[in-house]
Amino acid sequence: MSNVLIFIAGLAALVAGAELLVRGASRMALSLGISPLVVGLTIVAMGTSAPEVAVSVGAAMGGQVDIAVGNVVGSNIFNVLFILGVSALIVPLVVDTQIIRQEVPIMIGASILLLSFGIDGTISNLDAGLLLLLLIVYTSYVVIQSRREGKAQRAKAESSAEPPPGRLWLQLLLIAAGLGLLVVGSGWLVDASTQFARALGVSDVIIGLTIVAAGTSMPEVATSITAAIRGERDIAIGNVVGSNIFNILGCLGLAGLVSGDGLPMAPSVLNFDLWVMIAVAFACLPVFIVGRTIARWEGALFLFYFVAYTAYLILAARDHDALDEYSGVMLGFVVPLTVVTLVVSLTRNARRHPAA
Repeated sequence: MSNVLIFIAGLAALVAGAELLVRGASRMALSLGISPLVVGLTIVAMGTSAPEVAVSVGAAMGGQVDIAVGNVVGSNIFNVLFILGVSALIVPLVVDTQIIRQEVPIMIGASILLLSFGIDGTISNLDAGLLLLLLIVYTSYVVIQSRREGKAQRAKAESSAEPPPGRLWLQLLLIAAGLGLLVVGSGWLVDASTQFARALGVSDVIIGLTIVAAGTSMPEVATSITAAIRGERDIAIGNVVGSNIFNILGCLGLAGLVSGDGLPMAPSVLNFDLWVMIAVAFACLPVFIVGRTIARWEGALFLFYFVAYTAYLILAARDHDALDEYSGVMLGFVVPLTVVTLVVSLTRNARRHPAA
């Protein structure tokens, strides 16, 4: 009963925290004269990834490396398939050109880099240090790049009919309060859900890929959905893509440094889940490019694949007799059909908008 109450309290904290964070972040963008997209890619993304950092670093220090790596891989899959799927179902999301041309390729590059580092079965301390260095370089570049749009953004804010954004210290207070509630709420959710799973005898790898990954991604869920509802679509998408980049470069970078012998990668993660994460990152390109919008049907498609992936994990964990048949249907029919659908949509869009 206590776990149920903790779970409900965690959900309430997430909702309240997301509202405060989105409100503060959108007003800060106006105050500083930078785009909401940059705020979503940096401040919001890093803030909502705080639970992933805490869980992965804590797991690495405690010797639970399967949870440390599985949490990041599972969170990245969850972020794209579930969060963008649900957000697009609520309201179609317009994708900024910068996301398509810059951030998604960087997310794909970071995913492939993680594979190259872990292909030998371990993310070494040197690999972790390089990941952190790349995070610093990326964040600095995005902030410097946003300065170019600063004057135009500030002029737009001054000439608009919207009320003034308010004082910077108040916006920072809203962001800090929102992040605090998000971190606390996700922590309560993870604790309650993990207790339920362990009582059922679920392994640490599966817990990391599913419950912990979903639980630590609850700040991203609440923030992106709230941003989509409030019309801050750049924050909604930037939060997801930025969080995925930060999870790989920041979470695993820090976790790998605090772990004395690096981060060993479970064979199941290296041979399957990591490839799913890379495939999901690549899938963003055709979906984002078609119409420069994530339509509702594409959001539904993302959600379908998230359910299918979760079902596979459950069947694999139980070594169910239906696993081979299920895998055959997915690989032989569903995946090819989806690829054909995306290619046709992309081709039609190219013909309608040849200059796009």
